[in-house]
Amino acid sequence: MPVVVTLCGLVALVLGTWRSYAVAREALGPLAHDGDPTRTAIEAARPLHARFRIRLFLRRVTIAVGWLLVALYGLFLVSAASVAP
Repeated sequence: MPVVVTLCGLVALVLGTWRSYAVAREALGPLAHDGDPTRTAIEAARPLHARFRIRLFLRRVTIAVGWLLVALYGLFLVSAASVAP
């Protein structure tokens, strides 16, 4: 049984880390570029909570943190399986 738990933990660790990195890159990409000047001017006129870039960034960061939690749970499974008798 410890082998199965270790294998599941490793899969969750690798998958969670990879997806968290990918979604975090997607979140930071639009913030690194200026974008279209007209769209930037329209977005600047909106309140902070209604801006599309901000909402998209927060959504993607939340998803990245969720995947990171999956990776940490995988790490927990690996460590718990190594301690089991």
